[in-house]
Amino acid sequence: MQTFTWIFLAALFLSTLVQFWLSIRQAKHVAKYRDAVPAEFADKITLEEHQKAADYTLTKGAFGRVETFISLFILLFWLYGGGLNWLDNYVRSLGLSAIYTGVAVILGFAFISGILGIPASLYRTFVIEEKFGFNKMTLKTFFVDMLKGTVLGLVLGTPLLALILWLMGTAGDLWWIYAWAALSVFSLFMMWTYPKFIAPIFNKFKPLEEGETLQRIQSLLTRSGFNSNGVFVMDGSKRSSHGNAYFTGFGKNKRIVFFDTLLESLSPQQIEAVLAHELGHFKHKHVLKGLIVSLTTTFIGFAVLAWLMKQDWFYAGLGVEHPSTYMALLLFMLASPAFTFLLGPIMSWWSRKHEFEADAFAAKQSSAKELISSLVSLYRENASTLTPDPLYSAFYDSHPPASIRIAHLKQQMA
Repeated sequence: MQTFTWIFLAALFLSTLVQFWLSIRQAKHVAKYRDAVPAEFADKITLEEHQKAADYTLTKGAFGRVETFISLFILLFWLYGGGLNWLDNYVRSLGLSAIYTGVAVILGFAFISGILGIPASLYRTFVIEEKFGFNKMTLKTFFVDMLKGTVLGLVLGTPLLALILWLMGTAGDLWWIYAWAALSVFSLFMMWTYPKFIAPIFNKFKPLEEGETLQRIQSLLTRSGFNSNGVFVMDGSKRSSHGNAYFTGFGKNKRIVFFDTLLESLSPQQIEAVLAHELGHFKHKHVLKGLIVSLTTTFIGFAVLAWLMKQDWFYAGLGVEHPSTYMALLLFMLASPAFTFLLGPIMSWWSRKHEFEADAFAAKQSSAKELISSLVSLYRENASTLTPDPLYSAFYDSHPPASIRIAHLKQQMA
């Protein structure tokens, strides 16, 4: 076996074992505190609601562990079981041009992977989410969404993929800079077009009706100096009873979107506080900072790929017989998560820092008390565990644990 094979397998199995170990820690910690509501939530969350959240977390975690090992098996089959070689040899036998061959191999891989992922998606939606009363989706909607996503991916992704493969094969040693620039422009274009042209393909959006909620929002936007292209309500209840709110787009296409489920579960004062938190992300330029980090990591990734694609051991070490530009791209996407897995806690810490900053902004522009009450309501409605394992949370959670986040907000009230 190639030296790189051992290095990759070591990184892959280490990352898998860490994931499994963290998941077991989370399960033990949540189960340990299942029968007692944390003191700071005792007057807001019933024992039944707390236990539902614990059971929901435990059920998702158990299935997640199964998925982790299934994904490991499938990846090993693609690399060392002959899967990629079979797909590559089959497409090569069709006699297509180099670019068309590369596009066909990568799309073929994506299509097969998507098919293999359907059973897990069905189980999560129609067994786990259904069991805990969250699923509102029908089988028809599930498969229509899948079809829409596939068609959209083909229409938007195929030309980009062909362009990147063409650059890899014809643009010389600096191809990776041009490819990075093309991907960056595409990403910005998608951010701009998503609110108005893509999101409506999957959901219905309507302007928020006149009333106290809209008046509070408009007042908050005015004193915060935020301009948007409207405040919209999305039919999230078509698929799930989970509630949420978000900003989307940039420039003149910025939109504020509330799930209809969120508007039904929160008061106008609470909705204002939730929006103030989201505005905090905007005011602190968290979206821009995230975009810069994303573009920077993509730039580094392309530079590493440009070096790896010239190394025969990269292909041989991952079980591929025929080196090619498209196979280098595909192998890089498959292998890199094993080496970047341990960066997860850093990104989670960074995200939680942003959440604290947004909460502090909301406390000043709206009401810390109302934000606390809205968060408690969302924890209850979404069955979010109040007792996550600290290490698991530090590794995975983009938001601070409930007790820490609310304690931070209470400090803002002092």
